Formats: sequence, structure tokens, C-alpha cells
Amino acid sequence: MRIDVLTLFPDMFTSVLGCSILKRAADPELHQAKAQGSCDPPVSYHLTDIRDFANDKHNKVDKPPYGGGPGMVIQCQPVYDAVINTEALDPRPATRILMTPQGRTLDQKLVQELAAMPRLLIIAGHYEGIDERVIEKLDPMEISIGDYVLSGGELPAMILIDSVVRLQAGVLGDETSADFESFSPGAEGLLDCAHYTRPSEWMDMKVPDILLSGNHGKIDTWRHEQSRKRTQLRRPDLLKESE
Repeated sequence: MRIDVLTLFPDMFTSVLGCSILKRAADPELHQAKAQGSCDPPVSYHLTDIRDFANDKHNKVDKPPYGGGPGMVIQCQPVYDAVINTEALDPRPATRILMTPQGRTLDQKLVQELAAMPRLLIIAGHYEGIDERVIEKLDPMEISIGDYVLSGGELPAMILIDSVVRLQAGVLGDETSADFESFSPGAEGLLDCAHYTRPSEWMDMKVPDILLSGNHGKIDTWRHEQSRKRTQLRRPDLLKESE
């Protein structure tokens, strides 16, 4: 999968994409070693600075809003040119995405849909927003991470990238680990159960005996029961959706 990000602040992504699972997912040397030969990594990241397409000699891409009001609005042309030029860099069709609090809420079902795409092109707006005309022209999928407002679309874009990349084949150490997490198909769309590790007793609190039994059939049954109990307590709405 190729992931393009169009932003005014590409430096914000450097540390996030360069750490942990996201870094390993795009490391060609790591995946060539796994395959013992030539092998492309599961994902590649490409950052585009919208300011590179500014018509202003000072690389400004924002102007005050018509009709007055606070903040600045990002102009049409730099965004449009950035999208068209970036899409031309790779023949794979790009799924255009605009991070906005007015979009469809990001959930695991949507993440799974996006994870199946060959290429994502994510537009991270900033300031008061982007001129509505270029949004209408480009017709991106509008996605929100929740009913609250941030300073820009960069942090939401990082969240979307992380959620999608971890579902790519070869990214996680155990290929089945993502299948049984909260909201996933293996968990029937419910919350995940509690997890424990060594030591078996800590501050007078013991790991449930069933997990030390070695009986994997009973352990699976226990985990499923705990998942339903936790979901009933914390997110009963999910039980209704799964029925």
C-alpha cells in the first residue's frame, strides 16, 4: 500500500512514521530479510508539502474568509495542484481522504475497508479549513476521528495511518493478533477481554487460574465470556449491533 499525505506541516509526521510498527512496516531491509530475497515492504509513506504548490512568492496558501470571521482558509489551487501532481507519481488509483470533524466517524469497519485499498491520499487541512470549492471538485471521502475539533488534520491523519497499516499483511509479528482485538471480526465486533502476563501474582492480585491451566479450549471459552461481560458493562450498544 502507498500512503500519500498532503499537509502544511510534513515535519509533524517524521517521528510518528519513524517509530515502532509504522517504521517496521515501511522498512525494505527488514522485509527483504524476512523473505530472504527481494521483497517490497507492506507500505510506503510519501509526504507532500502543500506550500510547494503555492502561487504566492512567500509560499502562503491561506487567505481570510469571505464574509468575515476568525481564522484563515486554505486556498483551492494549491490543494488541487498538490493532489493532481501527487496522484501522477504512481499509477495505482488513489482513494482521496479529507480529515475533517464533519466526516464519517472512523471505526474498525471503515479501517478494514481502507486497509484493502492499494493507495490512500490523505489531505490534512489546517487553520479554519479548506475552501469548499476544491473539496467539491476533488470529492474526497471525508473522515472524522470524533466529535471534537483539533488545530488541524495532521493528528487525525496519523491515527488513520496507524489503524490501517497494522492490518497490512506482514506488519504485525503474529498475523492473527489483529483478528481478535476489540471491534474486530474474530472478537465478533465486541471489546477484547483482559490480558495478563508474568508474574502470576502482583500486589496480592493473582492471574485467573484458568489462564494457568494449559487447557486452551477452556481458556478460549473463558476469554469469550469475559469479552461479552466487558462489552455489556462498558459498551452495551455493541452487543445490540452484533446480534
